[in-house]
Amino acid sequence: MKILVAAAGSRGDVAPYTGLGAELRRAGHDVVLATTDAFAPLVRDAGLDFRGLPADARASGGAQGRRELMRTAAAFISDLGQGFADVLAEGTDLLLLSTTTAPLGWHLAEATGTPSLGVYLQPTEPTGDFPPVVTGARSLGRLANRVAGRFALRMTDRVYEQAVAGLRRRLGLPPESAFATRRRQERANWPLLYGFSTALVPRPTDWRPGVEVVGNWWPPHEANEQLPEVVEDFLQAGPRPVLIGFGSMAAGEGERLSEIAVRALRDAGLRGILQAGSAGLAAEGDDVLTLGDVPHAPLFPRLAGVVHHAGAGTSAAALRAGVPAVTVPVAADQPFWAARLAALGAATEPIPFRSLTSERLADALGRATRHPAYARAATRAARHMATEDGAGRVAEAVRRLAEA
Repeated sequence: MKILVAAAGSRGDVAPYTGLGAELRRAGHDVVLATTDAFAPLVRDAGLDFRGLPADARASGGAQGRRELMRTAAAFISDLGQGFADVLAEGTDLLLLSTTTAPLGWHLAEATGTPSLGVYLQPTEPTGDFPPVVTGARSLGRLANRVAGRFALRMTDRVYEQAVAGLRRRLGLPPESAFATRRRQERANWPLLYGFSTALVPRPTDWRPGVEVVGNWWPPHEANEQLPEVVEDFLQAGPRPVLIGFGSMAAGEGERLSEIAVRALRDAGLRGILQAGSAGLAAEGDDVLTLGDVPHAPLFPRLAGVVHHAGAGTSAAALRAGVPAVTVPVAADQPFWAARLAALGAATEPIPFRSLTSERLADALGRATRHPAYARAATRAARHMATEDGAGRVAEAVRRLAEA
């Protein structure tokens, strides 16, 4: 089949689809990954064809307040909607749609008659088991969790409304609200596969038919992959270090965060690797190494712990490596994943980004690296994750669609 995977957002919102695409390619399909231009090298390095989407998610890396986040999301989606009609090449047999692209992709599928399948990284279906992931709130009770989940989807539809109206006009489709389209998909039991582990989120029993949790899609890197020489030298020069990084979050706060990180590492008596990320973390010293992008798979198993922003991908990668975490959630779904890791016992209680101090970080690092219970919990989860074949489950669903 000719398969188009459409994904957009931060690096963590795109990287898993390179692993999923590589698995589908191994299964014999032609795979194109459509995403924003910043990730073209990531896509091509995975051996996939790239197609550009007209938006830039990097501008939202500094957005932290909920209102600011909604504003930047609306601007991003407006840009995305403008070129979405051009993304589907003639002869495409199947559309795979991410959380961000599905509310636009449904209209493309309708206009062209192309089948589509949801491949999401965050749980969006309302459930009594937990509140919507974007609220970061504690459980409100089963009924209120479901009501809040429905309300969160209505808010999402409002963010897409303008882009959807423009896209439907461009595709020659009659007007229909984003909300009405979503309800139509739900009533048809549109197939939706979630790419996270049941170790973190077991499938709620109140989800509709057609929705499954299949396990993570890992970027195509192996644990035995060669690390850069400077990293290898640092790892061998002393005890296992801790990695500290905030991914695509906290743009412009590098100086403050670097200072906090280095002081916390030294107060906790630990060596550290700072991953620059969008924040631009940087420090020098015999006990600290600064890095750009390095694959998680070969690096994380060799660490004493990971301090991260609790994005879905980094949370899963630390858990897969059996390494304890200290989470510093910034925005969006990050408080949800941070709370899940803590509930498993694989991470300390989350430190909200705005409450981060070197004292709090040093204390959490001391507990995470010196109390064996954290590593034991992470190792248990890693064993569970090793039994899941997320990309294989999607390939199987694609095979069933092809035969239908």
